Amino acid sequence: MDILLLIKAALMGVVEGLTEFLPISSTGHLILAGSLLDFTGEAAKVFDIAIQTGAILAVVWEYRVKLRSTVLGIAKEPVAQRFALNLFVAFLPAAFFGLLLGKTVKAHLFHPVPVAAAFVVGGLVILWVERRHHRRYGERDLEGARHARVESVDDMTWLDALKVGLVQCLALVPGTSRSGATIIGAMLFGLSRRAATEFSFFLGIPTLVAAGAYSVWKERAALHWHDAPTFAVGFVVSFFAAWLCIRWLIRYVATHDFTPFAWYRIVFGGIVLLTAYTGWVEWKA
Repeated sequence: MDILLLIKAALMGVVEGLTEFLPISSTGHLILAGSLLDFTGEAAKVFDIAIQTGAILAVVWEYRVKLRSTVLGIAKEPVAQRFALNLFVAFLPAAFFGLLLGKTVKAHLFHPVPVAAAFVVGGLVILWVERRHHRRYGERDLEGARHARVESVDDMTWLDALKVGLVQCLALVPGTSRSGATIIGAMLFGLSRRAATEFSFFLGIPTLVAAGAYSVWKERAALHWHDAPTFAVGFVVSFFAAWLCIRWLIRYVATHDFTPFAWYRIVFGGIVLLTAYTGWVEWKA
């Protein structure tokens, strides 16, 4: 058993868990961390996608009461039926465009420099949306819950869900951030900050589980049984890191906006671009 490889898997699991639900791009961070740790190659790309399932199970655990009530009430409860329908509608665009463009995106954009550029662009978008949000709702009501058109995920219509699902497709570009696209997009469409954040959590369940299962199945020839411990360590570590992050983020959005994450994206992406341009760091694909 390669202890160094397991340590790298654990570090990648921490990166995945802490970044999956923040608007800073888990895929982008995994690509950059993998480059620094020399954790690259086809098997590593499958690993990066597969351990997202560990992070998403943290959502299932944290919201187990809501999900259980939805499953039990889907046959007769209108709220449960609407919630399930919204998740299905929001999931469809990513499934369609992921199958259509996934291979092309992975071949051309899963590299540190395009990821860093997406970091910077995404940060600028978040700054613009937050300033727009503050102008509309004012500083005295940071969350905007009293003014938002949609205050809770249970108040969403299928059209709201479709819009969020469409902006989620932007996350096919690594470095964009699935969470960032869905949360910021949902806020633009009239959801409160908390509703946007929670729906992003829930939408990640079908999206990331499907992406992980599809990637592992499609690339199964590149995997071997001796990879199982590496995947297991990454999976478990990402679960616990994501669980801590989810609990913190829900408290955070009650009194804060996403501006600090925008500046983090811009500065971090700028550093990567600078080091790549000057040759100070040899970023690997």
